[in-house]
Amino acid sequence: MTAKNVEIVAASGTENFIPLNKLKKSPKNARKTPHSEASIEAYAASIGAKGILQNLVVEPELDTDGAATGFYFVTIGEGRRLAQLLRVKRKEIKKTEPIRCIIDTANDPHEISLDENVTRENMHPADQFEAFKKLAEERGFGAEEIAARFGVTPHVVRQRLRLGAVSPKLMENYRNGELALDQLMAFAITEEHARQEAAFERLSYNRDASTIRRLLMETNVAATDRRAIFVGVEPYTEAGGTILRDLFTEDGGGYFEDVALLELLVTGKLGRVADTLREAEGWKWTQAHLDFPHAHGLRRTYPHPVELSAEDQAALDAAQTEFNSLTERHETDEELADEVDARFGELEAEIERLEARRQAYDPDYIARGGAFIILNHDGTVRIERGFIRTEDEKPQPESELAGDASERPDAESGDGRSAEDGETGEEENDSLLSDILVRDLTAHRTLGLRLNLSEQPETAIVAATHALAAQIFYIGADVHVVGIQPVKTDLAGHADGIEDAPTGKAWADRHANWARQMPRDVTGLWSFVAELDHDSRMALFAHCVALTVNAVKLPWERKPRAQATADQLAEAVSLDMTGYWRPTARAYFGRITKARILEAVREGISHEAAERMVDMKKPDMAEAAEQLLAATDWLPALMRTPKTMEERVKQAPMDAGTEAHASVYADAAE
Repeated sequence: MTAKNVEIVAASGTENFIPLNKLKKSPKNARKTPHSEASIEAYAASIGAKGILQNLVVEPELDTDGAATGFYFVTIGEGRRLAQLLRVKRKEIKKTEPIRCIIDTANDPHEISLDENVTRENMHPADQFEAFKKLAEERGFGAEEIAARFGVTPHVVRQRLRLGAVSPKLMENYRNGELALDQLMAFAITEEHARQEAAFERLSYNRDASTIRRLLMETNVAATDRRAIFVGVEPYTEAGGTILRDLFTEDGGGYFEDVALLELLVTGKLGRVADTLREAEGWKWTQAHLDFPHAHGLRRTYPHPVELSAEDQAALDAAQTEFNSLTERHETDEELADEVDARFGELEAEIERLEARRQAYDPDYIARGGAFIILNHDGTVRIERGFIRTEDEKPQPESELAGDASERPDAESGDGRSAEDGETGEEENDSLLSDILVRDLTAHRTLGLRLNLSEQPETAIVAATHALAAQIFYIGADVHVVGIQPVKTDLAGHADGIEDAPTGKAWADRHANWARQMPRDVTGLWSFVAELDHDSRMALFAHCVALTVNAVKLPWERKPRAQATADQLAEAVSLDMTGYWRPTARAYFGRITKARILEAVREGISHEAAERMVDMKKPDMAEAAEQLLAATDWLPALMRTPKTMEERVKQAPMDAGTEAHASVYADAAE
C-alpha cells in the first residue's frame, strides 16, 4: 500500500499565495444574493488597474476524513474571486494566477463573512465625488480612463466629476443632510458656484429638483422648447451657440445658453418659410410670428370648392386604385414588408396632396391677401392663410355694407335687387321725414316684429343664427337687427398650446368648413340661413353659440353660479373630457404637488399603488402617475361632468378651498 499524500495547511493568520483555480465559493458565506454583473465588472477593472488591494480570507477544504484537499473556501472576497475568473475568461490572466490570501481557521466562517458585510460603512457619496474630481485634476485622468480603472461607464464618471465640482458650501449641506442627491444633481447643471449659491438662497419651502433647475436655467432655453426643436442643435452650434448639457436626465437634454442667437435663428428660419410660401403661392404678403397674432383685426377669407383638373383627377384615381389594391393584397399580413409600408406612405401623401387641391382661394384674394406663419408648441410650422389688410380692401361707396359685401359693389341684395336699387325708394322717402318721426315709426315696427317673431320659433332661430353668423364670419357687417352679440374668448391666452392640440385643430377645421360656405356678399346671408335645411341650420346655430361658450375659471373671478351653469351645460351635452384631454406629467401631474399626485393615484387606482410611490422623486412620481392612470378614466375634479346633484354638492365645498390651493400650486409650478 502507498501512503496517502497529506496536504500541509498553513497556520491560521498567515498570508499565502494560492492559485486561483484552487479557490472555491464558501457554502458558509452569509451573502446568498449573487453579485451583480456590474459589481463584478467594477472589481475586475479595479484589480486590472491596481491589483487586489485587500486580501481574500479563506479556510482549507477538508475531505470526509478531515484531511485538507488542497482547495480553499473563500470566506471573505468572493466578489474579487469572481472578478479574477472574469479576467481569466478574457485571457488577461491565467487560471493559476497566485492570489494573496489570509488563512483563517480560528474564526467561524459564517460569522466573519457576516461581519465583513455588516460592520463596514460605505464611503459618503460626497467623498466619492470629490475623490473622482481629484483624480481628474491631480493625475490628469480623463473620464474614459477613470471609467476603465473603476469598472463604470464614462457617463457615470462625468456625472461624478460634475457633482464633485458643486460649490463646497452646497456639498457641505449635502453631507449634513440638508440637501438630497437629486437636489445636488440639479445644482450641478452649472459649474458656476456663485450662481449655484444664489439659487440656493432663493429657495423657499419648495426645494424640488425641477424648481432648482428652473432657477438656475431661467435665462436659458431648454432643449425641449419649441424654439430649440425648430432650429435644431446642429445649426445652433454651427452658428456659435453653446449648449449646457444636463448629465442627470435620461434624455441627456440640455439648455441653449445663447438665447439671443436662438431667437435670431428662429426669426430667420420662420422668415425663410414665409418668403418661400409667398413666392410659391403668390400671396401679397406673409408674416412670421412666434405665436398667432390674435389682435390682428383683419378680415379673413377661406378657400372655396373647385373641380380638379383632368390631369389631377386621373392621378388621384390612379393613386386611390393602387392604394385599394395594396390594401386587399396585404389585409391579412401580420406585418408589412418595409417596401410595402413605404409605398403605402407615398400613396397616402399623394392622395392627401391631390385632395387638398379641391379647395382653392380666389386669385383676387391671394393678390390682395396674406398669411401668417406661426411656430407650433411642438416645434412645427403652422400656416394660416387668407387675411386681408384694411388698406387692401376694395374701395366701396358709403352706402354699401361692410364685410365681404365690399368685395362686390354690383352684388345683388338679399331680395334680388342691387344694393343701389334697394336704396333709391325707401331711403329717399325717409329723408323727407323728420328724425323724430322716423324713430317713432320704426319703434312701432320693431314692436310688431317682436310680437310676430315671438310666435314663430323657427324664424327666431333663423334671425338669431343670422345675427351671430354676420358678426362671427364678417367684419363690420352691420346687417343684423337681432341684438345678440357673440362674445368670443381667446382660449390660447389661458392654456398654452391649446391651438395645437387635436381638439384645437378639430375646432379650427369645423369653423373653417362653415366659413367656406358663407356667401361672399353678407347681404345674401339671410337667404343662405333661411334656405338651409332644418338640421343644417340648427348645426350652424349650434356652432355660433358654441363659439361664445366661456367656462374658463380665472383666479380673480368669483362666479359660482356661472360654474354651476357650466356643469349643467356639460351634463346637457354629455361632455366626457376623456375623449379630449388626458392627465399627463406635462399637462397636469408635473404642475401639482406630490400630495395631490398621490391623492389622484389613490382615487384612480388604489391606496396600495399610492403607497408604493411615496418615496419617489416628483418627476418620477408624475411619470408613474401618468402611466398608471392612462388605462383609467380618471380626471381632475375640474374636468369631470357631474352625473347627479349629490356629486355636484360634494364638489361645491372644494370650489373655494381645495381647488384654490390647486391653482396656487399650479401657478408655482409654472
